Amino acid sequence: MKALVYDGPGRRSWTDHADPTITAPTDAVVRIDAVTICGTDLHILKGDVPTVDRGRILGHEAVGTVVETGSAVSSVKAGDRVLVSCISACGRCEYCRVAAYGQCLGGGGWILGHRIDGVQAEFARIPFADTSTYLLPAGVSDEAALMLADIMPTSFEVGVRNGAVKPGDTVAIVGAGPIGLAAITTAQLFSPSSIIVVDKEPARLDAAKSFGADVLVLPADAATAVNEATGGLGADVVIEAVGIPETFELCTRLVRPGGHVANVGVHGAPATLHLEELWIRNVTISTGLVDTSSTPMLLRMLAAGRLDTSRFITHRFGLDEMDEAYDVFAHPQDSNALKVALFRS
Repeated sequence: MKALVYDGPGRRSWTDHADPTITAPTDAVVRIDAVTICGTDLHILKGDVPTVDRGRILGHEAVGTVVETGSAVSSVKAGDRVLVSCISACGRCEYCRVAAYGQCLGGGGWILGHRIDGVQAEFARIPFADTSTYLLPAGVSDEAALMLADIMPTSFEVGVRNGAVKPGDTVAIVGAGPIGLAAITTAQLFSPSSIIVVDKEPARLDAAKSFGADVLVLPADAATAVNEATGGLGADVVIEAVGIPETFELCTRLVRPGGHVANVGVHGAPATLHLEELWIRNVTISTGLVDTSSTPMLLRMLAAGRLDTSRFITHRFGLDEMDEAYDVFAHPQDSNALKVALFRS
């Protein structure tokens, strides 16, 4: 088969690779029908995730068709259309028993495209198939479901839910890439009074407006805009959706006393935490890896027409155009790309 293989920082190739096989009774082999690229994949290619070995197939977001299952798999069978979750869950460990699947102690967590071969390939081995894949309702397209593999549950759980967004809140979102836009979408489920989005790219601010942001602002003007919108108090919830020191530190300046900073971005370098300023302001800071415990709920909303994922994908490719798709996704300032989707031909 063909697969996108990581060969160290800055090096990737769409190349021949051995087909995956069942190695444990809980495995499934899935034919990849639709796949996307994540900002985390770009972090890996920059060298920000040194735990990824050379030779690893990247990717952790896909929709596919089951072609084979291990003897212990009971909830999916050959021929089923499934969403492949970015998080694998053994379903038995202490963390999985409380739906904290991202912290799985039984060999799961974020392993696809990280610790084991991922899904940017023609076929993929999915461990713990019963608890790491989701049957797709008949009326849900591959493209629509693809956004539920990672960005929607990530933004909802790590940003909106961990940030404790409430009706009437002022929510500031720093970063209008796919995660930031998903945060806009899922924050709206809680009826905030205002959503302020901060980004340096005009095209992404335009996208944020189309997703429902109320105030659009450049980073240099963010503090003034938030103060004007809140009477000088600051935002109730600030969601960090970039993953660099400057954006995290900006978030801590935008939050009001008693407010919440929810960090979603993947950081590859240390950020300064100004406790000398924050300790007296009763600020809560949360971080997290998505657990995907919300995926079944989001799938139900998608099937019922209560969740719109159609606006995220701006570029579509065939699987064999993986290199071109990476180039487009990695340079959104030139391509205006949000999410790219690649499909089996």
